[in-house]
Amino acid sequence: MSWLIPLVAFFLFVPVALGQQSSAPKTISDNSFLIEEAYNQEAGVVQHINTFTRGSDGNWVYTFTQEWPIKSMKHQFSFTITALRNDEAKGLGDTAINYRYQLVNMKRVAVAPRISLLLPTGNSRQGLGFGEVGFQTNWPLSITHSSKFVTHWNAGATVVPRAKNELSEKAFSTGFNLGQSTIWLATNRFNVLVETVWNSFELVIRQHQTEKQYSAIVNPGIRWAHNFASGLQIVPGVSFPIGFGPSNGSRGVFFYLSFEHPFKKE
Repeated sequence: MSWLIPLVAFFLFVPVALGQQSSAPKTISDNSFLIEEAYNQEAGVVQHINTFTRGSDGNWVYTFTQEWPIKSMKHQFSFTITALRNDEAKGLGDTAINYRYQLVNMKRVAVAPRISLLLPTGNSRQGLGFGEVGFQTNWPLSITHSSKFVTHWNAGATVVPRAKNELSEKAFSTGFNLGQSTIWLATNRFNVLVETVWNSFELVIRQHQTEKQYSAIVNPGIRWAHNFASGLQIVPGVSFPIGFGPSNGSRGVFFYLSFEHPFKKE
């Protein structure tokens, strides 16, 4: 577990090296760790999101997401790059190009459906990607229950019409996801959260044939914010995913690091 030391040190001390923090009470409205929150980026503000997950089996997944508003909060463009290690290999995974529309943004309720194009940048022969173009949608719903509690709900689907396996055999593959997170806003700059995520997905086992598999995870964690007078907000976080049901016995650690800052003047 010695690899944890530089990660934890980075999360704790990088904000100090970047300058004086602001006392302004800017709240945290990042994505949850495994769940999308239904808030698009504000006009003129870009966000850079890094996540790293390591399982008890030694496999890991790193993602980098960059979110840009398109003129206003109504429209958002983003992309997600993935790198991972599995039992066979390690390398670049598939890349997602995303568009989100802020359908609802009321005082207590927000909805921001997403559609994504999945690009086959990962090597399917090594189990690092689908091997063909895919499509994904997700519907995040965020509800503010009080000044201290917010919940977020996700439902989505993935379709890869000609997914490949390690032998380049192809089949029509689908997947579905459901998820929920509850956030306790302990302070403006410190949150406690717990997420529950369920996924079904189809693996190509031979030509034109798939096998359905499932996963279920509960993910307790914390996140905190460092705000700066320049408008920069840094949000580190850590959680501990625990498998149950079809994923019983799996354990892991998850790190989150977000940088959000203005890129132009209003």
